[in-house]
Amino acid sequence: MTTRRSKSTEEADDVTLKDDLSANSNHGTSDNIIPFKSSSPTASLLVPEFAITIKEAKKRIDILKKFVDELMTPGIDYGIVPGVNKPTLLKPGAEKLCDAFGFSKRVEVTNRLEDWYRGVFHYEVLVTLICKRSGMIEAEGIGCCNSKESAYKDQSGHDVVNTIMKMAKKRALIDAVLSATRSSDLFTQDVEEMEWLSNKGSKTFTPSALTATRKQLSFIFSIVEQKQIPVEKAKALMHERYNIAESKQLTLQQASDFIDFLKLFSSENEYKKKELPALKTNTNS
Repeated sequence: MTTRRSKSTEEADDVTLKDDLSANSNHGTSDNIIPFKSSSPTASLLVPEFAITIKEAKKRIDILKKFVDELMTPGIDYGIVPGVNKPTLLKPGAEKLCDAFGFSKRVEVTNRLEDWYRGVFHYEVLVTLICKRSGMIEAEGIGCCNSKESAYKDQSGHDVVNTIMKMAKKRALIDAVLSATRSSDLFTQDVEEMEWLSNKGSKTFTPSALTATRKQLSFIFSIVEQKQIPVEKAKALMHERYNIAESKQLTLQQASDFIDFLKLFSSENEYKKKELPALKTNTNS
């Protein structure tokens, strides 16, 4: 038997429900009633909104692209790698972007492994970019490098320990700059360090590989002269890394890599120090 409720009873229930919802909106939700809409001004803060207008965003992107086109040099500030759809940002270019955006750098070695007995080394570096105008942190980047990587595994870890630390710092810097400048759409990171691109023993060059620019070659010569690196030693290093005899045979990317490589050496005395054991052995024999 179905019991019919009077109209007055239903109206009373509706009033009670409205009162409950009103109480919940004023004093918070209960365990079993969730309001469908909140009039609280803080509710809109939960929805992400653009901090700048689309017009301003386009303007910033255009300025960044213009800076890259007019003030950054291919092969020095960034490398053009055959088969990769974006150029790779290099350390000089990352430093230019830091200056342009007004960032100061804070560097911290966050993790290290130094086994001097076995000659095994690993460094993890954190680079923090800080806006000089506001003092606020813009971005952080992490970079790692170790003596077991393909570029260093055939060398004595004791000879490349400084190089490894600098490489970790460079990778962290580029990572931070790409994040802070929002330039990941224009550049990628460390493509030139991939094993398939280094390929030191290869004698084959792809037809699409661009040759080194005159500006790159002049920069190489100036580094060799400035750091008093013997010309024959520079040629030997170039042959060892890229299996070529003359600098004009360098590709654009190889020239960029060689520039970074030469910068890591402090003076001619460092070469002499490394060569002493070999020279002594040859003399005794």
